[in-house]
Amino acid sequence: MVLTFTLGASLAGGYERGLLLEAIGCNVAWGVIDGVLYVLSNRFERGRRGRLLRRVQTTSDEAGALAAIREEMEPAILGVTTEEDRERVYRSVHALVAHASPAPRRLRREDLLGAFAVFVLVSGTALPAALPFLVVADPELALRLSNFVLIALLFLVGLRWARYVDVRPWIAASTLASLGLALVGVAIALGG
Repeated sequence: MVLTFTLGASLAGGYERGLLLEAIGCNVAWGVIDGVLYVLSNRFERGRRGRLLRRVQTTSDEAGALAAIREEMEPAILGVTTEEDRERVYRSVHALVAHASPAPRRLRREDLLGAFAVFVLVSGTALPAALPFLVVADPELALRLSNFVLIALLFLVGLRWARYVDVRPWIAASTLASLGLALVGVAIALGG
C-alpha cells in the first residue's frame, strides 16, 4: 500500500511527508480490519463444524450422516483420494463425530493472539517500504530505494516460501523478485 501511495504521489506530480503517514495509517487500518476478519472467520469455522456435528448426531440413519459428512468434506479431498479411500474417511469421521461434543463458539485467547499477529503483519509491511522516506531527503531517491527494499524482501520471501511449496528456492525467489520488478516497471512506465 505504501508503494501504491508513493507511486500515486509521483503520478500526481509531487510527494509530501503527510502522504507517508496516510499510507502507514492505511496499513494500520487494514491490519485492524484483517484482524477482526480473522476472529470472525475462526468463529464461523467453529460454528460450521458444530453444525455438521449436530447434523450427524441428529440424523436417524447412518446413510444420512455419511451424506452430511460427504457433502462437507468431499470438495476438499476429492482430488487427492480414491472413492474407496473417501468412504473410509467418511466412516472414520462418522465414528469420531457420533459421540463428540461441539467446541464452544465463544471468543478464544488463540483468536485474539492470531488477530494480533495478523494486525502486526499487515501493519508492519508498511515499515520497510516507508523507511527510505524517513532517512533520505530526496523523494525520488527515497522512492527508488523503497522499491529496491520491497524487491529484496520479495526475494527473501521467495526463498522462504519455496520450502512450503516444494520449489527450488532460487527459482521461487527470482520469480517473485522478477514479478515485483515487472510490476514496479509498469508503475514507473505509467508515470510512477
